[in-house]
Amino acid sequence: MRFVENMIKKSRLMSPWIIHFDCGSCNGCDIEVLACLTPLYDVERFGVVNTGNPKHADVLLVTGTVNHRNRHVLRQLYDQMPGPKAVVSIGACNLSGGVFKDSYNVLNGAQTVIPVDVFVPGCPPKPEAIIDGVVTALNVLKAKMGMGPAPEPALMPGDADVAKTAAAAGESSA
Repeated sequence: MRFVENMIKKSRLMSPWIIHFDCGSCNGCDIEVLACLTPLYDVERFGVVNTGNPKHADVLLVTGTVNHRNRHVLRQLYDQMPGPKAVVSIGACNLSGGVFKDSYNVLNGAQTVIPVDVFVPGCPPKPEAIIDGVVTALNVLKAKMGMGPAPEPALMPGDADVAKTAAAAGESSA
């Protein structure tokens, strides 16, 4: 029985199914996500398959601004996905609200509604960055399955400035 479970885990990692949910964006990020599926970038060479059913998906790609009207749908999609699962937040609007940050109807990021594993910054991010985010999500999924070490946590946009400031303060006090 252990052999069958390991084969299922390996097959999920070798051919992950992704589902894309647009929370209401300008379509810049959506176009870049779809560009990943074209022959130019060909994310399918990694075995990635785009699905429309959350019950079959391993990785959730989220774009656009999360607001009070679509947060329930996002949460429902996340809850319908089988575990273990990974979530990739794509674009400035989905990471922090982007230019709509602190608007009355914007929740300032998908991480306020669901747990996010990978952040892909940009407005819009390049397809190469999105593919890198999906590959990082597969490493997170691998760790959640107990088949490898957890990847190092990625910095959120702006965290690099905080880390530099903290490092400079540490150096000056030493």
